[in-house]
Amino acid sequence: MSLLDRLADAHIEAAAERGELDDLPGAGKPLLADEAANVPEHLRAGYRLLKNAGYVPPEIEVRRELREVEDLLARTLPESHAARELTRRARWIELRLAQSPRGRALLREPGYGDRIRERLAAAHHTDTEC
Repeated sequence: MSLLDRLADAHIEAAAERGELDDLPGAGKPLLADEAANVPEHLRAGYRLLKNAGYVPPEIEVRRELREVEDLLARTLPESHAARELTRRARWIELRLAQSPRGRALLREPGYGDRIRERLAAAHHTDTEC
């Protein structure tokens, strides 16, 4: 244990003895899982900095946009002009994901890519019947 670690521990123990840590929020409850646990240790500080600044990777933003289009499509009449436009937009978004290496990884996630393709196939089937 480094000198800095020992000093930090000493300060924490002293504060605990004085009762300064008694009424902290979440006292006695398990800690939440570290969302950066799967991020390599040398990248965690940068990951947290970007996350706290509100940065979202482009592939995740595209995925969010696709989910919004899917939700709109689900609330639209299948044979309407709006449904055809939303289906085209969803296909374009999926193409953007497919062209990005990290986007391709998202499409390979269990169930996610299949769900998108099923929804697009159903929309395409509806388009051809109109």
